[in-house]
Amino acid sequence: MALDPAEQHLRHVEKDVLIPKIMREKARERCSEQVQDFTKCCKESGMLMVVKCRKENSALKECLTAYYTDPAFYEECKMEYLKEREEFRKTGIPTKKRLQKLPTSMRFYSLESAVFIGQNKFQHLTPIPLITDKPE
Repeated sequence: MALDPAEQHLRHVEKDVLIPKIMREKARERCSEQVQDFTKCCKESGMLMVVKCRKENSALKECLTAYYTDPAFYEECKMEYLKEREEFRKTGIPTKKRLQKLPTSMRFYSLESAVFIGQNKFQHLTPIPLITDKPE
């Protein structure tokens, strides 16, 4: 049974685990100032962070809670999840794999250095450095 890529139905695990995970990640990005303030306070306070960082902790909780309880934010994250799921169902490639960098061996060739030999295959003539991780 093939799954329809555009289907909008969500399973229990998607509603209660996967979408909230996206919400947490995006909320931490959007509350990055409060996260930085709290982290800095914790590093400076050491063992006394529970007492000394209450203000920063409260500000962080308030910011995160505002996002967690916002229905529009939930819908935004839900649509992002559905888009990723649809793309996965079409391609079979998870988002993480699609966004990873090309292997180093593939980054040294360009189409200008290749000759088309039919059926979408190329034969590389000479390597042309495009992106290098190490200075030469």
